[in-house]
Amino acid sequence: MRRGIAATALVAALALAATACGGDASDGKDAAGDNAGGELSGTVTWWDTSNEAEKASFQKIAEAFTAKHPKVTVKYVNVPYGDAQNKVKNAFSSGSDAPDVIRADVGWVADFASLQYLDEVPAETVKKVDAEFLPAAAASGKYEGKTYAVPQVIDTLGLFYNKKMLADAGVQPPTTLEEVKTAAAAIKAKTGKAGLYLRGDDSYWFLPLIYGEGGDLVDAKNKTVTVDNAAGVKAFKAARDLVSSGAALTNATDGWTNMQTAFKSGEAAMMINGPWAVADTYAGDQFKDKANLGVAPVPAGSVKAGSPQGGHDLAVYAGSKNTAAAHAFVAYMTSEEVQVQSAKELSLLPTRTAAYEQPDVKGSEMVQFFKPAVDKAVERAWIPENGSLFEPLKVEYTKAITGASTPEEAAKTAGAEFRKILKGWN
Repeated sequence: MRRGIAATALVAALALAATACGGDASDGKDAAGDNAGGELSGTVTWWDTSNEAEKASFQKIAEAFTAKHPKVTVKYVNVPYGDAQNKVKNAFSSGSDAPDVIRADVGWVADFASLQYLDEVPAETVKKVDAEFLPAAAASGKYEGKTYAVPQVIDTLGLFYNKKMLADAGVQPPTTLEEVKTAAAAIKAKTGKAGLYLRGDDSYWFLPLIYGEGGDLVDAKNKTVTVDNAAGVKAFKAARDLVSSGAALTNATDGWTNMQTAFKSGEAAMMINGPWAVADTYAGDQFKDKANLGVAPVPAGSVKAGSPQGGHDLAVYAGSKNTAAAHAFVAYMTSEEVQVQSAKELSLLPTRTAAYEQPDVKGSEMVQFFKPAVDKAVERAWIPENGSLFEPLKVEYTKAITGASTPEEAAKTAGAEFRKILKGWN
């Protein structure tokens, strides 16, 4: 999309594209949502996995689709992220009360596509995704050479820090895990508070640690499990060392709430989190002055600094009875207009390249920080089993970080569980 395009022209283009999609029944799909003139109608049910701070904004944006297509009703349903992957799979497999559109973590798309749950993205839209979206974001919606999802947002992890607390302790944002320990000691001595809150109940937070040691969970090209190699063991050791040294607080349950509460109240001076946490963080007592929130790259391990590529894609259910309207809704929700609005309101990163030229995106300090971080993020293996690996990894990560098992035991058990899931892998 050309940079600087007027909003009215954008709306007109979206409406034209949606009408064209609605008038094409050549693929033989059920077009119950179209009338003889190609006008979109019927209901589009969208299952959204955004968090408490985001959902009101996304619901408002989604329901505004009806301004462009008055005969379409958008049914918005917020599904808690932690329950979403299994809930979506159950709905798709049974076909009962399944949504027309889902907001899928980038790690779920290959899984859903491999099970034939997703409708292919229309060819004209695929051309636009390949030409107009960030390449790393576009890759997450593909499986075996076909495109099944359109990227909505892209993200990665960063080090959030309380500027005042660090300044009072006389320390700079740490760039390595060793510096985290030094800074935490100074913060504790000055304020009596914790240096870092490191989430211990979600294995996504393990990824910067294993990347930091030069490792990865798997080597998809060679079909090899690598979570239990030397780098993996070092990563589990690094997690445990942050806690046992007193540099970090952690938890075994309810990690999101505990982490956000500690950071927003000033009980911890730093946390590792992503752009999805910015809106909620600003609501904390410590950040009534938004300028007090700082974000820096995730601290490096012994080898490098590394953070995972994350994000969410929108996909259409292959069994939808209103695929034309569903695909038009996805086009609208991933449009430059909507992505700019989400960046402005929620500090979420667009997936469209041209959106970064818009004033509301350029003016977002958090977006401008996270974009370079996203550009350097480590791309995960887009394999169907991607999401399934995180459950056994979570168990072992929690055990290692809390001291319930040794790092060596955690790595060995995680590797064994991975090989059960990835049958035939080394």
